Amino acid sequence: MSGIIEQERYTCAIGALQSVVAIPKAVPILHSGPGCGDMISGFFERSTGYAGGSTSPCTNFSEREVVFGGIERLREIIENTYKVLDTDLQVILTGCTAGIVGDDVDALAEEFREKGKPIVSVETAGFKCNNFEAHSLVVNAVIDQYVWQYEDENPIRSEKNTVNLLASLPYQDPFWKGNLREYKRLLAGLGLRAHVLFGPESGGVAEWQRIPRANFNILVSPWHGKPIAEHLSMIYGQPYTHFSHIPIGANETERFLRQTLVFAIRQGAQINEAAAESFIKREREAYYEEIDNLATFLLEFRYGLPNHVHILHDAGYVTGLVKFLLHEVGIVPKEQFIVDNTPAELWRQIETELKSVSNKRRISVTFEPDAGKAQNIIRGLSHNGRGLIIGSGWDKELAKEKGYDFLSAAVPTPYRLVMTTNYVGFSGGLRVIEDIYDTVLSTYQ
Repeated sequence: MSGIIEQERYTCAIGALQSVVAIPKAVPILHSGPGCGDMISGFFERSTGYAGGSTSPCTNFSEREVVFGGIERLREIIENTYKVLDTDLQVILTGCTAGIVGDDVDALAEEFREKGKPIVSVETAGFKCNNFEAHSLVVNAVIDQYVWQYEDENPIRSEKNTVNLLASLPYQDPFWKGNLREYKRLLAGLGLRAHVLFGPESGGVAEWQRIPRANFNILVSPWHGKPIAEHLSMIYGQPYTHFSHIPIGANETERFLRQTLVFAIRQGAQINEAAAESFIKREREAYYEEIDNLATFLLEFRYGLPNHVHILHDAGYVTGLVKFLLHEVGIVPKEQFIVDNTPAELWRQIETELKSVSNKRRISVTFEPDAGKAQNIIRGLSHNGRGLIIGSGWDKELAKEKGYDFLSAAVPTPYRLVMTTNYVGFSGGLRVIEDIYDTVLSTYQ
């Protein structure tokens, strides 16, 4: 076996530079070869932010650095970055070559911190892990090397109604900006203030400094991000509530909100339960009003709409979309493919979750990071009725081969521009319905 993966839907560890880019006025500094930033920029597209992708400061590791070490070159790059860019935080990310040579990047970062510079170092050599796991490495490094300096003015668990939200990997989740905004709005409806940490809805590094103040943490993810929640629990004693998939539509969003509400009250948050229940009720009623308005459309087109779906996505989206499409849209999930390289020890847990979706239908799931293999499996399948594929831009041609409808909802997304769209929540469910049926209607002449 060659070990080659076709159509990989994630990147190597240094792809976590996008997590840095997503922090306002934070700058990744790549201690790597010159191609790493270009590779990440090409994969995620339209994602350079303040100083990401091919614009990230980089030591351009060459044969000289391999022989003599690259620390002096890195020192020069850091000093010049402070001169050229107005930054609130710098994060050094090491590539494969630097990881092999063994430059003491941590000591260099400490040298700059002693001069009062806000800087963090993280080992992200590509052979260590993928960007899903490296996201946690970056966040925990920022907490340990930067946030700790502000603990005296940010007393631990001092704000009973404040939470740290751990959800949506920046850029890896195409809808991360909109999703974080919607999570923040939904949690505010319960009476909670959320640190979202990334994107325009965050308060930048000032919000990171306030992480210790949070009473508890909310983890929305099947597996990635869990090391962050566990680390915060260990160092600050902050407990966390875990929701294992993306809450899309009315059923799962209400379940997410009620789980959070119960947990918040248990942790001593000052919650007006009547107001929180009223908020959930208003959101639910607004959602179902729009669903009611769909009745005429669904009746008119009932024989021309997709009746089954294959999804190629990460574990959180596959589970969230399967539950939503089956119970709230009426599209039957057939074979599903989780392509985020989920750790094998979690497969049974996710399979059990999918089995619980329906006691009348068995939902098949394959864990396959090689999306080319997943596509070949779909090529060999045959189901009655009109099909739908939800995946990345790479799956568009597969949908055409099968005569299926296609919705681009995963990276890479060359056929779709996503800015602030959200798939999370009540409104996210409505947007998924819009996107699916817009695609269907576009096929009618």
